[in-house]
Amino acid sequence: MRLFYTLCFYLAVPLIFIRLLWRARSASAYGQRWNERFGLFPARAKGKKAIWIHSVSVGETLAALPMIKALQERYPAHDLVVTTMTPTGSERVTASLGDSVFHVYVPYDLPDCVNRFLTRTQPDLAIIMETELWPNILRGCHKRGIPVVVANARMSEKSARGYLRFSGLSAQMLSCVTAIAAQNKNDAERLIRIGADSRKVKVTGSIKFDIVISPDVQSQAELYRARWQGGHQRPVLLAASTHEGEDELVLSAFETIIKTHPNLLLVVVPRHPERFQRVTDLASKDFRVQKHSLADDVADNTQVVIGDTMGEMMALLGACDICFMGGSWVETGGHNLIEPAVWAKPLLSGPSLFNFAEVSDLLLQENGMVVVESPLELAAEVCDLLADSEAANEMGQRAYKVAAQNKGALERLLQLIDQVL
Repeated sequence: MRLFYTLCFYLAVPLIFIRLLWRARSASAYGQRWNERFGLFPARAKGKKAIWIHSVSVGETLAALPMIKALQERYPAHDLVVTTMTPTGSERVTASLGDSVFHVYVPYDLPDCVNRFLTRTQPDLAIIMETELWPNILRGCHKRGIPVVVANARMSEKSARGYLRFSGLSAQMLSCVTAIAAQNKNDAERLIRIGADSRKVKVTGSIKFDIVISPDVQSQAELYRARWQGGHQRPVLLAASTHEGEDELVLSAFETIIKTHPNLLLVVVPRHPERFQRVTDLASKDFRVQKHSLADDVADNTQVVIGDTMGEMMALLGACDICFMGGSWVETGGHNLIEPAVWAKPLLSGPSLFNFAEVSDLLLQENGMVVVESPLELAAEVCDLLADSEAANEMGQRAYKVAAQNKGALERLLQLIDQVL
């Protein structure tokens, strides 16, 4: 099965090139550093052991940052090799960690690419964030005796059904894993169902709960709130991490809301940077729009701000009054609900939440979140929250309570890494 998979991957390489070129039309970084994706880059300096951490994009990288910094303190004699798959993830690594880590793109999951990467980085331990499982990468680590820890592992029911279609490959791949730190019991059970050894799976919780709002982020949030409000006490609705097809729905809801709350400011933050201009153009058809990247005070008559910067979500969340989390009105499975909860923000979401099933269940049980099925429902909930500030505050505090009660996963994960390393 792995050999057949590898053959298919080799045959797909020309199509991958075409896709990269297509994406480079709107995001030029996709047309750069292709050599790294084939394991071709200057080797890491010899002399020190190394821990390799892989995260896919911005969300996983932000979740991994506290772990990476803790590993730097815990293992000062080790180099840290950090890989990502996307340019936005790469930018976040560079901005947050700079030269303190060795950073390149993860290699394509082809035996020769993987071998070149492992030869050049020489890791003594591989930590893979969430469930970024690649058969040849895991096989390459296993052949070289490199232990692999899957950290903050999650497995939705939908993903589990997909893996079960290739159960032979899944079981072979998971046999190369040394330890799995699952986010919750359901994730653990699904991972075991698709082939993981139950003795290797530990439930440690989600490290995304272990968020600490730094003074710098707090100050940045205060700056943005002052900039958005322009000296007035206008409320702010943040639509975070929206996907294609959601922006129109959010703008439709906003059009309804401003009939009774005309001073409301909507901040829309598209998930992918290549969509910034398209969403700006869309909003500009019916509303007065400003771009967040221009760093200007928001004019009194501005109705919509487009959050066209990367890596600032925590500060943007801190500056808003109500958050609608995107990726939930399309079949994406939602995005990080814990970040607004840590800020004690009233939280609204669409129904697609399979990537954060347990977190959303906890928030719904504690009435710290409301699921809205349509723009009309979103408009109604926002209007209710704007009309009753006490109820909005209580909802945010209930969300914060959920986040606070589930901290501690990072320390449990670090103890598991200690055992493996």
